[in-house]
Amino acid sequence: MTGALPASGVEVVEYTDPMCPWAWGSEPVFRALRAALGGRVRWRRVYAILFDHDDDPPPDPSAETAWYARHVAEIGVHTRAPYAVRLSRVAVSSWPSSLVAKAAERQGADVADRVLRRLRESVFVVGEPADTEGGALAAVRGVPGLDAERLRSDAASDSVLDAVRADRAEARRPVREVLSVAEDSPHPGLAKETAEGAVRYALPTLLVRSPAGHRAVPGWRSFAAGARALDALCPGVVADGPRLPPGEALERLRSLTGPEAELLVEGGRPPSYAVRVDTANGPLWLHPEEAAVRSDSIRRAVSGL
Repeated sequence: MTGALPASGVEVVEYTDPMCPWAWGSEPVFRALRAALGGRVRWRRVYAILFDHDDDPPPDPSAETAWYARHVAEIGVHTRAPYAVRLSRVAVSSWPSSLVAKAAERQGADVADRVLRRLRESVFVVGEPADTEGGALAAVRGVPGLDAERLRSDAASDSVLDAVRADRAEARRPVREVLSVAEDSPHPGLAKETAEGAVRYALPTLLVRSPAGHRAVPGWRSFAAGARALDALCPGVVADGPRLPPGEALERLRSLTGPEAELLVEGGRPPSYAVRVDTANGPLWLHPEEAAVRSDSIRRAVSGL
C-alpha cells in the first residue's frame, strides 16, 4: 500500500475508518475496483479517525446506542450491508482499530485487507466495536498469515502512532472539489466539519491521483463512478473485472456479503460449503476456517435471532 507508484503513475487514496457504516457498505464496490485494477495502481488507505479522543461522551449512552443502531439500519437500506442484530454500544474511539489496521500494513496487503475486514465486522456483524487495544487485537486473532506478536508490537509503536496521526491530518486537508458536492446520492460525500472546527473528507472518499491531476469520488458511489475517475487519469487502467469462481473468491476474501457475492463471484453466490451467518440485514458467508476461529463472536452475533 506504500512505496513508489506503479508504472501507471496512478494512486488511489481511500479515506476511511474501520468503524464507519458507509465505508462498510462501500466494501463491495471497493473490493471490485481493486480486483479490476489488478495491482496496476497503488491503493493507499488513510485512517481519518471518525470517533476521536476529544469527542464529548453521550449524556445517555443507551439512548445514543439506540439512535446509532437506527442510523446504521437506515444506511443499510441503501447499501444492503449486514448489520448487527444487537449493537452493544457506539464506538468510543477509532484510534485502537486504526492503529491495528495501520500496523497490519507492515505485513503485506493481503494481511492488511483481512485485518481491516475483521475490524469492520466487529461492529457491523458482531455488534462489539473494536474500540480498545485489547478488543482490536482480539478481533483479528487467527487472520491467515498474521504474525500476532508483531502486530501487537507494531500497533503500540511510536512510528505507527505517528503514521495514524499523519493520516488524521491528511484527511483534514480535503481537495476543493469535496467542499461543494451536488450529487444524487443518499451520501453525496460533502466534506464534514469536525468538533475542533476543521474540515475533513466524508467517509469513505476515494481520491484518484496521478501526474496529470486528481479526481475525487466522495461518499456512496457506484463501481462505474470510481472507474470513470480512474479512466479519466489513466485510460484503460480499469480492466473488466472477471468474477471469481465461488471457492476461489471465498478462499481469497474469507468473508462475503450478499452484494459482494453479486459483484465478485461467478453465479452471484458463495460456494455451498460457506458458513452462513444471519445478521439483521441479510447473511454474511464465512470461509469454514474463519467460522472456526471466530465461533465465540459469531455465536454472540446471532444470539438475538
